[in-house]
Amino acid sequence: MNTLKGKTLFITGSSRGIGKTIALRAAKDGANIAVVAKTKEPHPRLPGTVYTAVEDIKSAGGNAIACITDIRFEDQIQKAINSTINEFGAIDILINNASAINLSPTLDIEMKRYDLMFSVNVRGTFLCSKLCIPHLQKSENPHILNLSPPLNLDPKWFKNNLAYTMAKYGMSMCVLGMSEEFRKHGIAVNALWPKTSIATTAVRNLLGGESAIKHSRKPEIVADAAYLILTKSSRECTGNFFIDEEILYEHGITDLKRYSVDPNSDTYIDFFL
Repeated sequence: MNTLKGKTLFITGSSRGIGKTIALRAAKDGANIAVVAKTKEPHPRLPGTVYTAVEDIKSAGGNAIACITDIRFEDQIQKAINSTINEFGAIDILINNASAINLSPTLDIEMKRYDLMFSVNVRGTFLCSKLCIPHLQKSENPHILNLSPPLNLDPKWFKNNLAYTMAKYGMSMCVLGMSEEFRKHGIAVNALWPKTSIATTAVRNLLGGESAIKHSRKPEIVADAAYLILTKSSRECTGNFFIDEEILYEHGITDLKRYSVDPNSDTYIDFFL
């Protein structure tokens, strides 16, 4: 399996950033994309909408539909799944990319922010997986890919931003459990996480502004790594916590400078690594 041509991808949080870039990579093969995201009107601080993403995916060679969806709500996810099945007839790949972030320490975080992270990151990932799996079971090469970090219980990952770490690790625990639970069905469940900071709106707005962007890699490195995972045999590749550059190295791609926003600047190692 070395192409995504004709495959249908259900990608949460795909109106911008890493989710959209993964969609654009799949579109080069002629894949079908369900753009599952909330942004239907232009946002003053966030680029793109579900509709502009659909147009960009079509321009890149893929097929796409807009699924205005808040993954905190089961009925909205189910509606998006139904629309995807009606349009494309299948779901072959689920990418749980949508995520909320707040790095506040325990005494400072507002509980509405805590609840948002757990509703989107943990519950949303679990629920999208639960509702897509009956359709994935019908696919020849079904994959679930969560954009979440390797599990590591070293306290240093927890002490400064416990709530966010728990929420992201919840996504990773879905990989740990579902990869075993659905191994017999041939559904691959893996995680992917970047080695370095990635030039996204979240990094610009929350993690250091333009200086952080300068020391980041482009989202294309994550998209290329995701592509290599999603084109593997689902029965031979499951339960892994992949790091983007390690996947590329394994496939002989060693010159990563082209992914740097500023090739002359050192890249920042990611938050969880």
